[in-house]
Amino acid sequence: MNFKNLFFKLTVIIFIGYCGQSHAQKQSDLKWAKDGNSYYQVKDGDIVSITLPKNEQKTILDRGFLYSNAGSGLGEIKDFQISEDGTKILIYTNSKKVWRYETRGDYFVADLKTKELIKVGKDKPASSLMFAKFSPDGSKVAYVSKHNLYVDDLASRSTKTLTTDGTDRLINGTFDWVYEEEFDCRDGFRWSPDGKTIAYWQLNANKIKNFLMINNTDSIYSYTIPVEYPKVGQDPSSCKVGVVDINTATTKWLDVPGDHIQNYIPRMDWIPNTNEVILQQLNREQNVSKIFVANAESGAVKNIYSETDKAWIDVTQGWKWINEGKEFIWASEKDGWRHHYRISKDGKKETLITKGDYDVIESALIDEKNNLFYFMASPENATQKYLFKTKLSGGAKPEMVTPSILPGTHNYEISPNGIFARHEYTNATVRPITEWMKLTTLNPLTMEGSVTSQLGKVKPPKNQVEFFKVTTEDGVTLDGWMKKPDNFDRTKKYPVVFYVYGEPASQTVTDTYGAGRNFLYAGDMAKDGYIYISIENRGTPAPKGREWRKSIYKNIGTLNIRDQAMAAKKILEWNFVDKDRVAVWGWSGGGSSTLNLLFQYPEIYKTGIAIAAVANQLTYDNVYQERYMGSPLKTTEAYVKGSPISYAKNLKGHLLYIHGTGDDNVHYQNAEMLINELIRHGKVFQMMSYPNRTHSISEGEGTFQHLALTYTEFLQRNCPPGGK
Repeated sequence: MNFKNLFFKLTVIIFIGYCGQSHAQKQSDLKWAKDGNSYYQVKDGDIVSITLPKNEQKTILDRGFLYSNAGSGLGEIKDFQISEDGTKILIYTNSKKVWRYETRGDYFVADLKTKELIKVGKDKPASSLMFAKFSPDGSKVAYVSKHNLYVDDLASRSTKTLTTDGTDRLINGTFDWVYEEEFDCRDGFRWSPDGKTIAYWQLNANKIKNFLMINNTDSIYSYTIPVEYPKVGQDPSSCKVGVVDINTATTKWLDVPGDHIQNYIPRMDWIPNTNEVILQQLNREQNVSKIFVANAESGAVKNIYSETDKAWIDVTQGWKWINEGKEFIWASEKDGWRHHYRISKDGKKETLITKGDYDVIESALIDEKNNLFYFMASPENATQKYLFKTKLSGGAKPEMVTPSILPGTHNYEISPNGIFARHEYTNATVRPITEWMKLTTLNPLTMEGSVTSQLGKVKPPKNQVEFFKVTTEDGVTLDGWMKKPDNFDRTKKYPVVFYVYGEPASQTVTDTYGAGRNFLYAGDMAKDGYIYISIENRGTPAPKGREWRKSIYKNIGTLNIRDQAMAAKKILEWNFVDKDRVAVWGWSGGGSSTLNLLFQYPEIYKTGIAIAAVANQLTYDNVYQERYMGSPLKTTEAYVKGSPISYAKNLKGHLLYIHGTGDDNVHYQNAEMLINELIRHGKVFQMMSYPNRTHSISEGEGTFQHLALTYTEFLQRNCPPGGK
């Protein structure tokens, strides 16, 4: 087997945790200039400007200047930002991981006028700075270090301390574990438009209990690793928003109504060109969303917009302001579909921009000058994604921008002026390919680099992934993909392996490159004679409307499991499927689904491989689990009914359970609880634990190779490949 290729596959897979946010925080390598005709990029260690349409390149900051001072301590450029006037560049380097991402490191300012390289927070510990950003006028840089806020004056080279009460548990300017994991919150402060104040979050996690992971291998005496982790039913951190004055270092707390513990504040920002802060508050059950506008000087707040849902309300990406700051764009599912509205600053007037029986997957560009709103959607096929546009003023039918001759999944990074775009195209048989195009004419900048030219060089595989639909006995129609064995013979019967996720965090059935490929199988499944299938059950975030997505409310572990099993039941009626060789596998939420399928439907699934699974939903974090399963303070019935340990006694087939002991996300206690239950009922199974590995089970030399071999050997032994 090709271990190098397997490792590459692992690095490109989007690992979805047992949570509501994708853990593949893909950051674009593009940084558009204000005029939208050029962009900045790191290239061979230089920071360059590339002007469109001719791709004229100009070096803005050369690596020779950056690294001429060997003692500066500046390492590889991880990220950068350019000041508003273009005279300074803030460089992020020497990054370190904080849970999922490398959000802690060192910062340097390169002054393009004076040719100086200035280290930010020079008196702070190495690689301890987080989320540094220029003030609006570029004269200062604010940052977080050790849960306190600071600001450096670049002219005087002085540092001012803005908060002093930060500790391991009193968190200023960033977030605790669960806010990061479930609300995608990391950068926790915002400069005011006038640069005189900073609005920031403060979380008090002092009452959050530690979950203790244990390290048995790095010392002859074991030691514990504490994680502040609010379990289901436990109170979250107290959360509030303050505005600190840069000159006086005094904070004015916003008078947001409601209990600071029983409500979340997942989004906050300044209203452009004002001294007002806007924020979103969610109640503990996350089914009531309120938008507040606050006066930063007085702290007084006003509720301008509210929304309720019988299930839950998703956190949006934030506010996009139009009409000179008099209106903002907001996403909602209140009419049964995910649509975008323009809402007046006082909340009294709203206009539906996108209208129809389809979901907006995400917004792409607001073009006020031409009264256009660009967005991604796929009304006809939930496995795909295309660019559409409609009138920003509302009332118009959407118009598809992406050429219909290119079926599959498209992504666009559009320039702020709406003229240029970097267009990426992929489908199940085409690796992602990219072209630069003029959006206004839909023409590529060069024919050589166009998608159509690149497609002409792509040789489609002989054995392609097939997309299909299956209607269950419950009358539910589900999407699926299937990769048949090479040299498929319809007169033979083949083993089938189902790949499952099944929870609200991610889709598995998408028309993208990677569909039909098993990144964990040490070999070629099609060559070895397996049918590989994935089914998209209700409750996943497919663009099929609110009812599709939210039918899983209080039903994780039941509705999604029945959908999967009833689809498999129909598939087993196909004459080329061997009913005695049926396997299922998944990771994280997919591991939980695997266990539930194996335990609840033992007559269908004969072999299961569950990785990093939640065996008991009452062990997981409060934000995710309470969002989708309701409050356990009222009743835990749904939690128990949806947990795999409730059905462990039904195991009849072959089970391989895999978990990292250092998993801070889905704790290893799930493995031990499940093991105890299986032992109690005399169920024989196999177990593979990986010492100190996290949720991705990727750390340490040889880990992934070993995981792949373990997975493959178990599958081949218990669900033998090949047609019969």
